[in-house]
Order: sequence, then structure tokens, then C-alpha cells
Amino acid sequence: MTTHSIEVPGGSLHVVDDGAGPPILLLHAGVADLRAWNEVVPPLVAAGYRVIRYDARGYGWSTTEDIPFSPRADLLAVLDASGVDRAALVGNSRGGGLAYDTAIESPDRVVAVVGVAGGIGGFDGGATPEEEAIFEAYEAVDKAEPFDAAALTDFETGVWGDGPGQPAGRLRADARTLLAEMALPLNDPASVKGREIKLDPVANERLAELRCPVLAIAGALDFSDVVQTAKHLEADAPDARAVVWDDVAHMIGMEQPERLASEIVSFLEPFDRWS
Repeated sequence: MTTHSIEVPGGSLHVVDDGAGPPILLLHAGVADLRAWNEVVPPLVAAGYRVIRYDARGYGWSTTEDIPFSPRADLLAVLDASGVDRAALVGNSRGGGLAYDTAIESPDRVVAVVGVAGGIGGFDGGATPEEEAIFEAYEAVDKAEPFDAAALTDFETGVWGDGPGQPAGRLRADARTLLAEMALPLNDPASVKGREIKLDPVANERLAELRCPVLAIAGALDFSDVVQTAKHLEADAPDARAVVWDDVAHMIGMEQPERLASEIVSFLEPFDRWS
């Protein structure tokens, strides 16, 4: 394993590089950092892949000024600095949306995308009344006066770790502790993440441009919108398949890392080797 930082306009990205073989780039969720992939990396490396991951601006050990930036350009900067021409992108949640956006904007750099509870810009799969109530409670904690970062972190750990409406503590203790540890500094009002320049037009209006193979994995214990997004991709993207697991929520790589890694390996196995 090697770690290094790369300079990007107005910031610095912390990168971790493991293994050798066709490169896979892992993209973390918006409530986490690259450590969310800790248990997914070893089985991918053992399967013969080079696995690269990085902290997005303002997450983990990466830094940024409060400036507009393209997260897609940051992703390509990581590939360039790593000497990678093409990679398979595996993204969780926010990272899944970034993977889809990059595959649309820079198709020559992306071999395939695995979206893990990933979103699609401009698509809304709706919410149940129970989920609407959870969102209202989420907003109330987020906007409470005085603001309590620890309370917001605890709420997020329950929603994204255990799953909306699931019993507290469903996510195993070590994963729950790590998720809270990653999320807490992100909720600090002084945290600076920069201002993302969104893909324009949004991905949902450009699914025909998503030409690489896509595997969209969702959990039935997650918000229903996530499941609908996976099914929407299967129906409307040129080469996409949806997989819905009935026993996981949002942070699938932290819940069932071996199973996720196995699914990724099976999906990528038929591909010609890339670099």
C-alpha cells in the first residue's frame, strides 16, 4: 500500500493505492471518507486488481479552499497522477453519482461503473410517507439552534448505517463506530468542502451517453429512492443491470464488504484487462 497527496487547483487530495492489475477507483459516500472501503480493498487486491481510493475535497485528509471545482476533474487528476488511462469506477452514494457523471463526461476514461446505492443527478424516485417523516426529522436536527454536530452525526449514523426505520444498532458496532468517526468532522460548521460544479445537463437527461457497462447495486433496507434509481438505470441506460439485496441499507461496503467485492469481481471478470 502506498499513500500520497496530489495537488489540484485550490486543494490537495489524499490518495491510497493498493495492489497490481487492472485499476479500480473507489469513490466514497458523502457521510464518509476513503476508510469506508477498508474491508472491500483486500478481496479486490487478492482477485488481481489495483485498487485506488482517495478522500474528496474537505473529507478525511484532503483539503480545499472555498472555491468552485469540478469533482469530475479531481477524479481524472487522481487517475492521471496514478498513471492510469482507464479505470473501473465503484462509487457509493455521492461517489456513485460522481462515477456516473464522469462516465458521461469522459467516457474514454471509464471501463465500467458499479454504483453502490448511487444517485443519478436529476432523478427522483420518490419517497414513502414514512420516509418523508424521516427527512423532516433529519432537517430539524440539521437546522437546530444551537446546532449539535454530535446529534446530527448520531442521526446520520442511524439513517445511513442502520437504515431508515431500521432498529438502532442493526449495523455492527465496529462499522457504526467508524461511520460516526468519519461523519463527525464533516458536520463541523467550520468544515470547508468547496463548491461543486455540477454536471450540466444533469446525468438523468444524458443516460444515453452512459455507454459503458453499469452494475447498480441497492439495498431494500435503504430509502426507496435508491432502489428506484437502480431500476431506472437498468430500464433506461444502454447497458445497465440492477441488483437489489434485501438485507442491506446504504453503506453496503461497510455492511457486507466480502459480498460486495465478490459482486464487483464477478461483474468485471469478463472484461478485457485494462490499464
